[in-house]
Amino acid sequence: MALAAQGLAAPRPAGPVTRRALRKLVGRLGALQLDSVNVFARAHYVPPFARLGPYPASLLEEEAWGKRPSLFEYWAHAACLMPVEMQPLFRWRMQWRRDGGGSPGWKRFSAEKRGYIDHVLAEIERRGPVTGADFAPEGKREAGWWNWSEGKTALEWLFNTGFITTKTRRGFERVYDLTERVIPRAILDTPTPTPADARRELVRIAVNAMGVATIADVTGYFVMLQRDAAIAAAELVEAGEIEPVRVEGWGRPAFLARGAKLPRRAAGATLLAPFDNLMWSRERVERLFGIRYRIEIYVPAAKRVHGYYVYPFLLGEQIAARVDLKADRAAGVLRVQSAHLEPGADDGEVAPALAAELVIAAAWLGLADVHITDRGDLAANLRRALG
Repeated sequence: MALAAQGLAAPRPAGPVTRRALRKLVGRLGALQLDSVNVFARAHYVPPFARLGPYPASLLEEEAWGKRPSLFEYWAHAACLMPVEMQPLFRWRMQWRRDGGGSPGWKRFSAEKRGYIDHVLAEIERRGPVTGADFAPEGKREAGWWNWSEGKTALEWLFNTGFITTKTRRGFERVYDLTERVIPRAILDTPTPTPADARRELVRIAVNAMGVATIADVTGYFVMLQRDAAIAAAELVEAGEIEPVRVEGWGRPAFLARGAKLPRRAAGATLLAPFDNLMWSRERVERLFGIRYRIEIYVPAAKRVHGYYVYPFLLGEQIAARVDLKADRAAGVLRVQSAHLEPGADDGEVAPALAAELVIAAAWLGLADVHITDRGDLAANLRRALG
């Protein structure tokens, strides 16, 4: 049911991916997490590939940062792309930030630097789209995501409070503009729901996206207090939108989405980005699949178990393997730096399915070949399956 809700239970559709299909998918998922790591592909590009198949990255970019965007950027559980129709659902959080909500550091900055923040906002109104580098001190105008000068901090405060939003991106650097110059007028004119109404709708979207979920799962999808999520869930139960259920082995109450599908079998076969929607909550992954998954980017190389930036491979109802992938764009090669089989998985079934997926993924990235190292207990069989 979780796989079906996520669009991962069936084989990917054949044929070109349309704009309508992409919009429908993001609406179904509720959000795509943004991430800067480009070892294989940036994380926000991969969930549509996992569910719809090879598609032009420009299609997502147009939907997010084109002339008529259907997506906008804000904080769900992390920085995400979400349907613009959801923008009103986050205005309560923007207002909370304006009223001083957040960490002590944010509160102190907004109180002490309010005049400077107003100056930055006026400059954006006057000059148009800007980046953090535009407000860096003289001699320190390096572009980049981590250029957190005082100007960048002011921009992020204005972003968090909804005065500005992301107009586009240069590489992975945000380019900001006034919200009213980016978000469609029809969305801006939508009445602002009460905080309770907004949170109730976010809980409904989250449960629908997960199929079956606990309160902790919900608050891991769209961050809010568990107390508020529980109130919203109780109201949705009363309205018949979700149903309280027990899941064997979970040891906590859960909720089932109305109309959630229970397919006869799961028949998908796809790579999952470390920040795929299905993988956001490591604890939930362990409950669903019985595996412990962690990102090892910050682990010293000698201590890594599976590799640097490891993609789980979903086959049917199980995460069957893990591969450490690197797109060597200069050489035109997708490098599989390690390949590990999960306990209980059949390497005779997994290797050919994973090999076929790697060929598709390489072609999607514009790479001509797939090279597999010797590292990992699946590597030899995977190389043979690749031919």
